[in-house]
Amino acid sequence: MSILQSVGLLLESPNQRAGGENRVLLTIDLTTKVVSEALAKDTSVIVAYHPPIFSGLKSLTLSNPLQSSLLQCAAKGISIYSPHTALDSVWGGINDWLAEGLLSKKQDDVISALVAEKIGANGVSEGAEGRLVTLKEAIPMAVLAHRVKSHLRLTHLQVGINSLDESRSSSVRTIAISAGSGGSMLAGKKADVYLTGEMSHHEVLAALAAGTNVILCGHTNTERGYLPLLAAKLLQELRTAGEGAEDVEVVRSTPPKIDDFS
Repeated sequence: MSILQSVGLLLESPNQRAGGENRVLLTIDLTTKVVSEALAKDTSVIVAYHPPIFSGLKSLTLSNPLQSSLLQCAAKGISIYSPHTALDSVWGGINDWLAEGLLSKKQDDVISALVAEKIGANGVSEGAEGRLVTLKEAIPMAVLAHRVKSHLRLTHLQVGINSLDESRSSSVRTIAISAGSGGSMLAGKKADVYLTGEMSHHEVLAALAAGTNVILCGHTNTERGYLPLLAAKLLQELRTAGEGAEDVEVVRSTPPKIDDFS
């Protein structure tokens, strides 16, 4: 995913929350259920990983569920912030969290940027799109799949074995990673395996034909598990900045049921 997509403060409420609570609600998607939960928990700020505003809006009406949610938040004193792909790319962010779950114990495995780093105005690296895990010792695909399922707490994955591996038993050392929908960003990158949430049918076929295996975990499965770490990091940053973190509570939204598709 591109780090140029919508990030930052997307909605700043002109009203102060009636309850006066300094509560931050972390979620992956701003659904109507999440908004209802935020209201019930007297939330002041929603940090929604996926930005609810992706492009310019020509109108805001109550007839549109998403727009209605935005209007409701503004009226009730709830502001909305989205870190999205900036959180994927930053060092210690989602892609690093995904990569760390693949490492061997007591091995000199390496996590590096998949593409060129983004250097800030102060000359310091701000992160990079994607990660490349290079294992010291090659492992079978079955072992890698087990590590992924264990790290993400999943019971199943979608796995594609490249068409050049006739024995279907080759080992792998390099894994290219992109959280969410990483097909376009991973395309053409040299690695034994592509690991992401989802790819299109043709993106998968192209990767397999080029000799790269594919592991698909489900879009939000590559993101939701990072929320506890984000909560801890956010509180730490508030303490460091001296922003009265002792009065701030950071909570996570209730995970959606499988039939919520959110």
